[in-house]
Amino acid sequence: MEKEKRLRSKMDFKRVYSKGKSYGNRLLVLYVFKNELDYNRIGFSVSKKIGNSVNRNKVKRRMKEIYRLNCYKLKGGYDLIFIPKRNTKDSSYEKIESAMLHLLKISHILRQ
Repeated sequence: MEKEKRLRSKMDFKRVYSKGKSYGNRLLVLYVFKNELDYNRIGFSVSKKIGNSVNRNKVKRRMKEIYRLNCYKLKGGYDLIFIPKRNTKDSSYEKIESAMLHLLKISHILRQ
C-alpha cells in the first residue's frame, strides 16, 4: 500500500474550507471538496480546545488509524478535513470510528 496522501499546505486547507461542503455530528466536523485527482487527500485540524499536546496527538493518531483502516471503502477524488470537537478527547476509539464513518456516509463518500 502506498503512503497515504495528506493535505499539508495552508492553501489546500483554505481551499477546502472556503469551497468545500461541511458535515457535522456530536464529535467531529468533516469538510469535503472534490479535487481533480484520482485519489483522496486527508487533513486533520486539532485545535488547542481539545487539550494539551498529548491529548491532541492521541485524538489525531486515533483518527489517522481509523481512516487508514477504512480508506479502501471510500470513493476517490476528494480532499477531506476532519476537525474533532471538544468532547472527542473523552470518547472511546469505537465512538470516534462510528462518528467518522457516519460523516463519510452522509457525505456520500463511503461506498455502499
